[in-house]
Amino acid sequence: MNPEAPPPPRPRVLSGMRPTGALHLGHYHGALKNWVRLQSSHDCFFFVADWHALTTSRPDRATLERNVYDMVVDWLAAGVDPEQATLFIQSRMPEHAELFTLLAMSTPLSWLERIPSFKDLAERLPDSASYGLLGYPLLQAADILIYKAAQVPVGEDQQAHVEVTREVARRFNHLYSPEAPILVEPQALLTETARLPGLDGQKMSKSYGNAIAMREEPAVVEEKIRTMPTDPQRARRGDPGEPSHCPVWPLHQLYSDEATRSWAAQGCRSAGIGCLDCKQPLIEAIQREQAPWRERANEYLANPKQVHWIVEVGTERARAVARKTLREVRGAMGLSY
Repeated sequence: MNPEAPPPPRPRVLSGMRPTGALHLGHYHGALKNWVRLQSSHDCFFFVADWHALTTSRPDRATLERNVYDMVVDWLAAGVDPEQATLFIQSRMPEHAELFTLLAMSTPLSWLERIPSFKDLAERLPDSASYGLLGYPLLQAADILIYKAAQVPVGEDQQAHVEVTREVARRFNHLYSPEAPILVEPQALLTETARLPGLDGQKMSKSYGNAIAMREEPAVVEEKIRTMPTDPQRARRGDPGEPSHCPVWPLHQLYSDEATRSWAAQGCRSAGIGCLDCKQPLIEAIQREQAPWRERANEYLANPKQVHWIVEVGTERARAVARKTLREVRGAMGLSY
């Protein structure tokens, strides 16, 4: 009797985040929710992009380390499973830096100079226009290409970086391995919720002071939502409003079902409900969403060595893949001696 054929390999996905510490709802809906969904169907590699964090800031050692592990705890709390996904830290992988260096030998300078993020920062903050910032897209390309990722989950603002990665891979293969391409050209995998509004209607961000943390205490969530600004037309309880003019409405579109949205919209336009009435279903929905996150996070916070071990195991797993790609790259470039 013939043994069953092994299942086909799952498509590989790679994504990373800069370590900014504890995450907020924008991070969850913009990235983590997608990560959790992908891990059951893809071979997922998720990494802490701590080298990338140094391109635009100079965090002290203690802050950087705390931010790294606070962020990993939020990944785990959100449901990222280290048994299904590989979690690792970029700076623990010198293989990334070596591939970055080797790719730099064949990447035209003009490709990096045209990246919108570099041009914008160079104009606004000329003192921050370092070589590291210029090379950021190429290091990001090395992060992706070293794992031969087929897909990269990104927001719309990161599509240009994925396109540069494709060009870098294409050029390397053309120059060094035209008969049997080594590096895989990845596809961008757009996230479903690219932009979550904050408490003031702008994009949710710690720097704007308008964020709700993933592990925010229920009482703090309630206070933040209750004090959100609303439609300026509703200066008084009896004034009718328009939901599309209200910073609260996008949260309803994300968190509320159709019946609740209809109730809120009709009540706003007719002044049949007050703004606090409108906000209450959101408070309850966000608190329900956060409850399991806080429970899981508390387990990891009580055992920090477990978090460190998860990262250690993931880093070694990632290193095995990265080293294999580097051997192929060195061989193609004639550096196997």
